[in-house]
Amino acid sequence: MTDAGEVAEAVDAAARRSYGRLVAALAAPTRDLALAEDALAFAFERALELWPGAGVPASPEGWLMTVGRHRITDVLRSAAHRTSVVLDEARDAPAPPPEPDPFPDRLLALLFVCAHPAIEPGIRTPLMLQSVLGVEARAIAAAFAVPAPAMAQRLVRAKRRIRDAGIAFEVPDRSRWSERLPPVLEAVYGAYAIARSGSAGPDLREEALHLGRLLADLLPDEPEVLGLAALLHLAAARDDPGRTVFVPLDEQDPATWDRALLARGEEYLHRAAAHGRPGRFQLEAAIQSAHGARAITGEVDREAIRRLSAALVRVAPTLGARVAHAVAVARVDGPAAGLAVLDDVAGADAFQPAWAARAALLAAAGCEAEADRARQRALELTVDPLEREHLATRMPRI
Repeated sequence: MTDAGEVAEAVDAAARRSYGRLVAALAAPTRDLALAEDALAFAFERALELWPGAGVPASPEGWLMTVGRHRITDVLRSAAHRTSVVLDEARDAPAPPPEPDPFPDRLLALLFVCAHPAIEPGIRTPLMLQSVLGVEARAIAAAFAVPAPAMAQRLVRAKRRIRDAGIAFEVPDRSRWSERLPPVLEAVYGAYAIARSGSAGPDLREEALHLGRLLADLLPDEPEVLGLAALLHLAAARDDPGRTVFVPLDEQDPATWDRALLARGEEYLHRAAAHGRPGRFQLEAAIQSAHGARAITGEVDREAIRRLSAALVRVAPTLGARVAHAVAVARVDGPAAGLAVLDDVAGADAFQPAWAARAALLAAAGCEAEADRARQRALELTVDPLEREHLATRMPRI
């Protein structure tokens, strides 16, 4: 017998570690994302039922995959499926000759599948984050600064539309990769950002880095792909997965940064810049590079960061970019100028970085009472327990 608590921990660990890969592998034969998700959910339920008596298997993921595949087989053999027109046509049609799989990773392939043009553009990236990368709807909602119930409803509606419209989940041929690339890049970066915020474990961080490298190898002539790879590596160079306290970027010791990741990020960035087509991820990587230069020069070129952040807002005026620009302006022109920029940022009421930045700017301007109120709001929105502890004991600074 195995303790129920141990079983629950083993199931949770398998979900965190391998959810996306399991869904990708289960969906590959049928291209049916909903069926794969349902089959995996069934496998997790069976694990919770059977592992207390049988024990946790040596390979939890292998066990879950086997049960999931059997579940899919049972569903496809059911009377409902045997009588469906779609399956009858597929059964009677001659099988096409197998084509070589251009994707070196099934998870990456499923990301491109989820970027199908028939799926509403605004939900493609959240759908990838949840269905392929296993991120909870709550964490996705926080990243997109929308209420969690609203995000959950959007995801449910998207999956229902996929099912009802009969959208074919097929890996696109190479000629369609470019049109599906933007939401894929957004999903990979979103996964990294969510993992970094403390909403997911280090496995998701490593998965995002892995996917970034795969994309760069697969599409070496796409500057934004190289820009994303550069951004991920430059940012990850300063990560400390084993950290026990939150340390703001400006207070980090550059001697602790990973020089190999910094060098690899710079290599990707130079390759991207050689194409002469700057874009969002290249600009974000350039900002990270400017911060990373402190490891060599001991200083940060704040004016360069302000110019880069202004360019980023023109190219991609996301909430994160606009808040970061306000901080960059404040570091050059003072807190009042930064607050003026921040006041023009709409839709930031549920965006934690906006409130943390406001608290820092107000404190720097000497508005202590208002700064404390902003910090309290930032605390309410903070997911990372280490950052929450930091904010609770100390006012953020610019």
